[in-house]
Amino acid sequence: QAPPVESGGGSVQAGGSLRLSCRAPGCILSTFSGNVMAWYRQAPGKQRELVASLISGGSPDYADSVKGRFAISRDNTKKTIFLQMNSLKPEDTAVYYCDVCGRRWGQGTQVTVSS
Repeated sequence: QAPPVESGGGSVQAGGSLRLSCRAPGCILSTFSGNVMAWYRQAPGKQRELVASLISGGSPDYADSVKGRFAISRDNTKKTIFLQMNSLKPEDTAVYYCDVCGRRWGQGTQVTVSS
């Protein structure tokens, strides 16, 4: 199965916003809906960390460092998940990866926040 495809990263100044997207090619709706959806990130020299997760029928869960600033969501018709990132900080700089449709570790998308 093909890995997920993340997009939407870029370079922004502190306080700015970005919206990341992720889809898994060939994913069917039942699998999309039935799996945990999540976003991870890995900053240079640091371990990969879980940023946000969403289980079907449940409430989203966030790392303490992003609570109140990030929001995970899904679009079943497009079989895509999103990560809305607001009030970005330099410490949010990382490569962001998604977990969707039971697949992980695509190429990731780079987010760079300058002060």
